[in-house]
Amino acid sequence: MFKLSIVVPCYNEQEVLHETTKELTQIVNNLINEKKISANSKIVFVDDGSKDKTWSLIDEYSSENDLVSGVKLSRNFGHQGALLAGVTSASKDSDAVITIDADLQDDVNAIPEMVDKFIEGNEVVYGVRNNRDTDSSFKRGTAEMFYKFMGWLGVKLVPDSADFRLMSKRACEVLLSYRETNLFLRGIVPMVGFKSAKVYYARKERFAGESKYPLKKMIKFAMDGITSFSIVPIKMIMGLGFFIVLISIALLIYTIVQKINGHVVSGWPSMMISIWALGGVQLICISVIGEYVGKIFSEVKHRPRFTIERDIYTEKTLKENKR
Repeated sequence: MFKLSIVVPCYNEQEVLHETTKELTQIVNNLINEKKISANSKIVFVDDGSKDKTWSLIDEYSSENDLVSGVKLSRNFGHQGALLAGVTSASKDSDAVITIDADLQDDVNAIPEMVDKFIEGNEVVYGVRNNRDTDSSFKRGTAEMFYKFMGWLGVKLVPDSADFRLMSKRACEVLLSYRETNLFLRGIVPMVGFKSAKVYYARKERFAGESKYPLKKMIKFAMDGITSFSIVPIKMIMGLGFFIVLISIALLIYTIVQKINGHVVSGWPSMMISIWALGGVQLICISVIGEYVGKIFSEVKHRPRFTIERDIYTEKTLKENKR
């Protein structure tokens, strides 16, 4: 039997936390009773600087339930930072770590199958959605476009796979060796390698509370994914520059021909259109380059990706080891 830790990042999840704890506890107890995982396996809730009662609930559940523990971050570091903080703490003495969101949209009943795949020798097991019926048509369409675009850029992603996955201790150690500040774990995990498998499940509606990924955050997340793994957008700027030069040469030839033929036309409209068009293109190009420069700026400072204020998981583990 091996020790399993389930890492659950939380940000203002007080409405759903009780049900999440209940369902995950039942799953873990079943696996323990079936002698697939050890009795000291844990559910690790990571409070990502919540402003509601999330941490007080985690603290309460951890004192009542031996399976539950928690990690409190000093402030909000974002979903990816919270995931990494949980994996950092849990992987120290766990044989495998599962990450899953607190909203119960990812089916917890897929966890036993993930465990079976791990026992079969797979070191990374991806939870993959077999449908997106609970998503709006806009979200489904944009998600499909994103995965296709990332594939075109040469980034290896697992389509329809979010952050619901199992990783072995060795895979976690390799993941943590990637030191970048701009985290996009969906792109980093496939780079880890090792034998992998997929478990398919139906995505559910959020049990309670509000989505922590509105449109603005989704766009930022997609931009982080694109700019963290590919320089193709910068290469596209060069191609755009050559294209504009060719158009300019064509317009120059057209202007000379019109002048020779005596067709003099007032140039104000064409001049204004050219200025606005080129100005817009230049601003877009500067923004794309600026995005990469900004990432370099963040990376070279080597600031910590998260700061842990309290680690109940480690406290509990030390107590158990002393027994």
